[in-house]
Amino acid sequence: MPKNIVKKTVLAVAGLIMAGVIISVITASRADAQSLPTVEKMTAERSLGNQNAKVTVIEYASLTCPHCAAFHRGPWPEIKKEYVDTGKIKFIFRDFPLDRIALAASMIARCAPEERYFGVIKLMFETQDTWRNAADPQAALESIGRLAGMPSETLQVCVQNRAVFDAVMKQRNDGYKKFKIESTPTILVNGQKINGVLDIGSFREAVDQALADARQ
Repeated sequence: MPKNIVKKTVLAVAGLIMAGVIISVITASRADAQSLPTVEKMTAERSLGNQNAKVTVIEYASLTCPHCAAFHRGPWPEIKKEYVDTGKIKFIFRDFPLDRIALAASMIARCAPEERYFGVIKLMFETQDTWRNAADPQAALESIGRLAGMPSETLQVCVQNRAVFDAVMKQRNDGYKKFKIESTPTILVNGQKINGVLDIGSFREAVDQALADARQ
């Protein structure tokens, strides 16, 4: 997606948020949260791999982004096997929703049990075309939540919960402020963006260099 279009989308989303109308149910900010994970768990960083690795890879992604889905359906499984599962890197996934449906998807994923979070993200990317183009995308997303073991009541509370909303939007806003994130997916390797096409070759080049630097 061209950067100017993405930037306009980001600004439009931010404007809607400021107006308080991005998702109508967000106005019910004091929904009963008894069936949700604790605030600490919902707002915790979502990561995989060696927590003490000298190389940290961060992905900023929007769950409605076709390029993000292509990355997760394409090079990501091999990257995970080669770098994450072997303990070479710490991988962090951060939300950068570009529209209200992506925001709802991110909120539902964060309300899932923490050990199922990456499984929910994986399923959302694998079925993106189906739920994103559904007549009622949020209902389709909630069906994914139920597959992750979340009761309908929990899902309804989740998408109305202010703490979940704030956790997702803080990541998006921090990404924009700290790293000037304007498009998704954006990958950072020890704080440095990978520029150009996001394929396994460019990923290996950036990460292998960072690993080599860390050994010096």
